[in-house]
Amino acid sequence: MAPRAMRILLAAAAIATGPAALAATGLATLPATATQGPITLLYPTQDAPAALQRGPFTLQAAVDALPARGNGRLVVLSHGSGGSVWPQFDMASALVAAGFTVAMPLHQGDNFEDTSDVGPVSWARRPQEVSRAIDAVAALAAPGGRLAPLQLDLQRVGAYGMSAGGLTALALAGGRWSPALLAQHCDAHIEQDFAACVGLSTELTGGVLDSAKIGIAQRVIRAKLGGDTAWRSWSEPRIAAVVSAVPMAAPFDMASLATPRVPLGLVRAGRDAWLAPRWHSDAVRAACAERCTLLADMAQGGHGAILSPAVPGLSGALGRLLNDPPGFDRSTLAQVYDAITAFFVKNPGTAPTRTP
Repeated sequence: MAPRAMRILLAAAAIATGPAALAATGLATLPATATQGPITLLYPTQDAPAALQRGPFTLQAAVDALPARGNGRLVVLSHGSGGSVWPQFDMASALVAAGFTVAMPLHQGDNFEDTSDVGPVSWARRPQEVSRAIDAVAALAAPGGRLAPLQLDLQRVGAYGMSAGGLTALALAGGRWSPALLAQHCDAHIEQDFAACVGLSTELTGGVLDSAKIGIAQRVIRAKLGGDTAWRSWSEPRIAAVVSAVPMAAPFDMASLATPRVPLGLVRAGRDAWLAPRWHSDAVRAACAERCTLLADMAQGGHGAILSPAVPGLSGALGRLLNDPPGFDRSTLAQVYDAITAFFVKNPGTAPTRTP
């Protein structure tokens, strides 16, 4: 996007959101239920922020602060596999600064405390958890509720996700996927996209054992996923715009993404070693062509480049896949977050027609 166009959109955002654009970030947590992990809410407030410690991260927010009227829009953020909501905090805060309210569910069985369902089991459940997050916010945003001052329009919600969250976002945009398609991809391209197929269980080193690792992995993947051809999809009419960053996309029927159901923005990382762009973000972009928008191309960025604050102290295979490659400039993330914010401002969507 041209710099002038970006300035115009951001100016429009400031006008649309009014005084709340200068508000601080309020933070509240909705407790877990039997069918939903905890949901972290960020929202505009006039209360003063304070330093908070959440795991290794020091954040600035006002805990359980009184909400202030923003732009009336909600964006739901879906984190990556084995992830946490906190490395999304800086982007979420940029959305709050533009007047948005942000909901960040912790996905059950696929988070930093519990990885028992990482992969297709969690992938199929994640879009439903986004819907439940909208429901939870709606219950609190009703007249007299805790979030009522936000005056949210919950018929026009934005969705963002990265990595496995990017898969969630693509499903919410109308895409369909199956485990069998992932097995087929790994049969054909496992050497070039090994981390996407195998995860952190092992690595290719260029040594004599690589061919054995590839063969074993293909057999295991074929046995576990190859026969599961059922399509996974999810219809959520309240979602009005979607941004998918560095998505897990190989399991998708790309024809289902050729005409997204809603405006679709993409974020690419050119040096992504976990989800090689050729097979994931670039494949989606090729499928949707002019019907989607490349919001940011972080040419020197790795898989974790979109995350801020960055996860500290990563080593081994996880560090090699998530840490920033040499030469990536984290100061450019502000521009990426501005582009994502502007996309949600530009695409407010149309509220669904209610039937009597």
